[in-house]
Amino acid sequence: MTQAIPASPIVELRQYTLHPGRREDLIELFERELLQPQAAAGMQVIGQFRDLDRPDRFVWLRGFADMEMRRKALGDFYGGPIWKRYRTEANATMIDSDDVLLLHPAEAETAFELPDAAPSVDPAAAPALVVAALHYFDAAVSPRFLAYFHQQRQPLLAAMGATALGSFVSDYSENTFPALPLREGEHVFIWFAAFQGDTEWQRCKPLLQAWPIIDADPLPPPRTTEILRLQPTAHSRLGWLSA
Repeated sequence: MTQAIPASPIVELRQYTLHPGRREDLIELFERELLQPQAAAGMQVIGQFRDLDRPDRFVWLRGFADMEMRRKALGDFYGGPIWKRYRTEANATMIDSDDVLLLHPAEAETAFELPDAAPSVDPAAAPALVVAALHYFDAAVSPRFLAYFHQQRQPLLAAMGATALGSFVSDYSENTFPALPLREGEHVFIWFAAFQGDTEWQRCKPLLQAWPIIDADPLPPPRTTEILRLQPTAHSRLGWLSA
């Protein structure tokens, strides 16, 4: 049985807008040529997904041990021979690749846990659906909100069919590799979960979109919530562990 190991403490959530009809081309190139070289450079490719509601959107996650390792790993990969060989082919599929959020785990125990090896290529073993719920705030996410979510809201979601994969908040570190932009000034809490199918997701959806006023001291709700319904690709490490 494959052992689960904690994923990186610094995580990028990357959403690429692609030219119409080019998503499968990018996925095939990415998984054939670009996965292993990134790992060799010191990154952890956590997962890659098709956005089920946006046919021209490719979503993926990668992680780093810290921001200095991020600087070195990205420099080694993007300055190395593999990217130079395939960058024109990869970039030809993309309209925009700058939608990137820098994150760290909301709590020590809410980091991703991943298999220590890539999964077998068996689509039947992957969860039917991975959901990322992005909650945007007007200021840094408060400890009270995190406590409320993890102690009260998350158990309700689990009882209704959600398998928690991890939760994260914005990381405000300076971008150590400016050649790749990050979305700055965002205050976001993101919760990732796996579902057996859309029926289970539809039961949980209201709990991730509606936020009551709690007690006499109002808990500021998110300003807005964005939902990503994601299908793991054949070689995505995240999304296979809970199958």
